[in-house]
Amino acid sequence: MIDPRFVLLALPLSVIGGGNYLRETWRGNTQPHRVTWGLWGVEGILAFVVEIQQHVGLVSLLTLLLGFVPCLVLVASFRNPHAVWKIDWIDTVCGVVSLAGLVFWLFVNQPTVALVAFATADTIAALPTIRKSWRSPESETSSAFLLGSLQCLIALLALRQWTTAGALFPFMVMVADASITVLIVTKVGPRLHARRRLLP
Repeated sequence: MIDPRFVLLALPLSVIGGGNYLRETWRGNTQPHRVTWGLWGVEGILAFVVEIQQHVGLVSLLTLLLGFVPCLVLVASFRNPHAVWKIDWIDTVCGVVSLAGLVFWLFVNQPTVALVAFATADTIAALPTIRKSWRSPESETSSAFLLGSLQCLIALLALRQWTTAGALFPFMVMVADASITVLIVTKVGPRLHARRRLLP
């Protein structure tokens, strides 16, 4: 484990990664998936409120950014007509299921069960972007997800005590961001698709 004050060093990672993604979205070079980013914004802010209530500490600042930055990205996607990704029925299903998880989280009285439901909702919200990164990695910006995963790793290492309230959400975000980063950088989806087309 590391000193909790290292969280303050992780904050620039979120600002740099989020700022880069926001700039590329504003320019129309990146097409964020609005289902994912909209839900991430709502979930990050709600998670921040929960962590404040649970007295998680400085780590909650990173969670706040996990909600604030997606809200800015979502707004930027409406500014440029090129920063639009078509939403199909699979994306809609993921959005509805994720929202259902959030509603369950809001009303269930069992804290651990509620937090698991919340983390699951966040992971389902990431699925449209994971799917998009598999199919069209060129429509994404990897630096935001890479720095996001590093930010969450620092948050986990800076926890004074590993609890479900403090560790589950950043861990799930780290796994999702790392997965998206690998898909974008390796372009494994289009490569496999091209190989299949060459097969007799």
